[in-house]
Amino acid sequence: MKGIALSVLSAGLLLAMGGAAAADAPAKVSRIYTDTVAPASQQAYLAGIKSYNKCLAEHGFKYAWTALTHETGDVYAYSYVSDPVSWADFDVMRTQGKACDATFQQEVNPHLKGEISVFIQEEAEMSHTASKGMSSDLMEITYFKLKSGYGKGKAFTDAVKKITAAAAKSKWAYSYRFVRVMDGGADAPDFMVVSYSPSWAELGADADPSLWKMVESVYGKDGATDLRKTLGDTIEQQSSHVDRRDAELTYNPGR
Repeated sequence: MKGIALSVLSAGLLLAMGGAAAADAPAKVSRIYTDTVAPASQQAYLAGIKSYNKCLAEHGFKYAWTALTHETGDVYAYSYVSDPVSWADFDVMRTQGKACDATFQQEVNPHLKGEISVFIQEEAEMSHTASKGMSSDLMEITYFKLKSGYGKGKAFTDAVKKITAAAAKSKWAYSYRFVRVMDGGADAPDFMVVSYSPSWAELGADADPSLWKMVESVYGKDGATDLRKTLGDTIEQQSSHVDRRDAELTYNPGR
């Protein structure tokens, strides 16, 4: 398996969020909602989401939300990711969406087992956006929860930035995006990394060269070993699953 995210962890996610912003540009963030449903409620839930999207379109809701179906892990889970916007846009979004709150409450809520929400912000210096695969519908998403303690977060981000710098210098062909997770509650990860594949065959293929061979080619064997040890010392827990974009459940303004 190519496993960009898993390769990072071998010593010890959202889709495209847009490129690096200018230094003086306002920060942009995305919001993710993840719904879980019971198997017996799946069809009713999907019909409810489509009704909700229809209501949004009828009321001129102007913000896009990309739907993801979970292909592995909990396959009765669905995630919805907003395009990156300013924090102020979420106030406007809330106001615009009020007209359809009742539709969601009546047609979607009865079929939910649960729903969680987080905000995410892309970490451009931790991400490697090679030309290959960034628009692919299949994506492997890995959650990283860091150990508590002074300096763990900085050590983790510095190590990933060095790996990404090596990927850029060596023109590594495989893309990945790191995002920071914010306000997700006690069980939320601290970071997510997303890698993209157009097919299962490519997702399962080994990277050539592997991530650590690429890093070793830039920093030498000792440098690569040090980076792997740093990651192992900072990460408490990781888990991965595969998502696929779902055009039928995605909301695009004006569609």
